[in-house]
Amino acid sequence: MIVFFFASFSVKIPMLPVHIWLPEAHVEAPTSGSVILAGILLKMGTYGIIRYMLPLFEEATFYFKPLIFTLCILSIIYSSLTTIRQIDLKKIIAYSSVAHMNFAVLGLFSNSIQGLDGALFFMLGHGFVSSGLFICIGILYDRYHTRNILYYGGLVQTMPIFSTIFLLFTLANIGLPGTSNFIGEFLVLIGIWQANNNIAFIGSIGMILGAVYSIWLYNRVVFGQLRFFAFQEFYDINRREFFAIFPLLVMALLTGLYSTMLIDSFNLSLNNYISN
Repeated sequence: MIVFFFASFSVKIPMLPVHIWLPEAHVEAPTSGSVILAGILLKMGTYGIIRYMLPLFEEATFYFKPLIFTLCILSIIYSSLTTIRQIDLKKIIAYSSVAHMNFAVLGLFSNSIQGLDGALFFMLGHGFVSSGLFICIGILYDRYHTRNILYYGGLVQTMPIFSTIFLLFTLANIGLPGTSNFIGEFLVLIGIWQANNNIAFIGSIGMILGAVYSIWLYNRVVFGQLRFFAFQEFYDINRREFFAIFPLLVMALLTGLYSTMLIDSFNLSLNNYISN
């Protein structure tokens, strides 16, 4: 029974090898659809795990934990390496979401309060950061009508406000201290280290690869030589776009700086999920 539960939730997370639908869905969806998918719908898989699998199948969850850890590690490493070679802006963010969500799954199966806290925090932070990045990609697509990264470069010269906001979301995606993703990653690593330090070490490689593809993306889009077509429409973000993306940026920073208020509320209900 637990196999069928986990199979259904792994598609929604998504997890290797049933992850191919997510990048294609993001590419075909409009910006609003990508924001809803990244901010809400992906969390249904991890919510199903913590709401149904952990309390209903405690012994089976412990038995299959090595298999789940292996699938999560493979998903993190594979999706991170795949992200580095993508040239579509939306696919870069989509494949990074696969790595981040599987990192949260590691925390869910760590059987520790720190891991569960980190997983919930990472789910929340990913909703803010990934949604903000998709809005940034949507802003670029509205102006230049392409998502091919090869056509971008030097946008800091024409879109300084956008470049600053994009930088903050990129740093949050890496897990810079002071952002929500840092709290989630740190707590997940603590929880996994208590369960299996080898898994924690291998999982941390995904964090390094995350910095690689995030910085590579920002450097290619914002710095370098200004592309010729950028002169056609060089205006910065407008008021509508700013007020759409600014609340996500505030929440990504606010939850990272004042994380205790959320963690205390998490702990009120998570203690029941820790097996003795």
